[in-house]
Amino acid sequence: MSVLAAIAVLAVLILVHEFGHFIAARSQGIHVNRFSLGFGPVLWKYQGSETEYAVRAFPLGGFVGFPDDDPDSDIPPNDPNLLRNRPILDRAIVISAGVIANLIFAYLLLVTQVSVVGIGEASQPGVLIKQLAPEVSSVAAEAGIQPGDVILAADQRQFGTVLQDIEDFRDIIKNSPNQPVQLEISRGDQRLLVNVIPEDKPTGGSIGIGLAPNGEVVRRPVNNLGRAFNLGATEFQRLVTMTFQGFGQLITNFGETAGQVAGPIKIVQIGSNIAQNDTGSLFFFAALISINLAIINILPLPALDGGQLAFLLIEGVRGKPLPNRIQEGVMQTGLVLLLGLGIFLIVKETTQLTSQLEWVQKLFQ
Repeated sequence: MSVLAAIAVLAVLILVHEFGHFIAARSQGIHVNRFSLGFGPVLWKYQGSETEYAVRAFPLGGFVGFPDDDPDSDIPPNDPNLLRNRPILDRAIVISAGVIANLIFAYLLLVTQVSVVGIGEASQPGVLIKQLAPEVSSVAAEAGIQPGDVILAADQRQFGTVLQDIEDFRDIIKNSPNQPVQLEISRGDQRLLVNVIPEDKPTGGSIGIGLAPNGEVVRRPVNNLGRAFNLGATEFQRLVTMTFQGFGQLITNFGETAGQVAGPIKIVQIGSNIAQNDTGSLFFFAALISINLAIINILPLPALDGGQLAFLLIEGVRGKPLPNRIQEGVMQTGLVLLLGLGIFLIVKETTQLTSQLEWVQKLFQ
């Protein structure tokens, strides 16, 4: 059931994205002849007055179809309500609406997480040092830090029970490469002051430790709606910033970060684990994936929403669109590359999960 829950989350996020395109088009009177959740064989369909609604076999995708290039459409080619005949601004609204829908939905999910499930807090103050990383120089070990120590403060910044304190401590270390950071540490009944100098890594300062909340994590729902919206906005901003930073590191430091790219199988696996161990975090998981889906789609790459917006920008500068053969060629090439990447990730992640296919795994090592 946890796997089904994770797949359902992805299906809902895709549905929200496509619904954004659909609503943006219909609200402007633009013709839409297909609305599909999923790809492949049709499992269910309903023919409305103008639009065919369908659910297909593979839910990890979807599309909104327009009659502009449908040879069976009886709508005249010069109809002003065909998408291609609309002004650039109208088309830009339709194309970008999926991204906007995902971002709005992510924010509402975070508000729901805060107000219904609650904010996670540790039962005891401080940040727990769960382990030292033996594969790196372990700056922390040289400074005398031990697993089980609790960081109470860093450079006089006190840490309480809020889980965000873990990220704040990471930020302090990342932003202090080759600079001394004074830590106040609790070890049993002792209080220690330790100075560490984070190593300068491509991703920022590092001292080679694994962190965790101190004690058990408990959730406290926020009953004040205004505060829930404010906290949701703060978390939304943090996730958007974190996602952009992740994409930036992927571009500037591809060699070390490429292995962290996750495909559908890995995403479902992560969502399944969350659904099984902490159902309340599904809201957070869905919000994070929704933000990632929005940012990926807005990138100016062929076959993505950002690629179509790039074509509109070129059209606005030229005063006329690029020839159809060029647009179709670029889009088809981009689609093939994206599908190829998707298939590669699916096969790679499937073989990693299937011990019986060890010989296939060797191809990806």
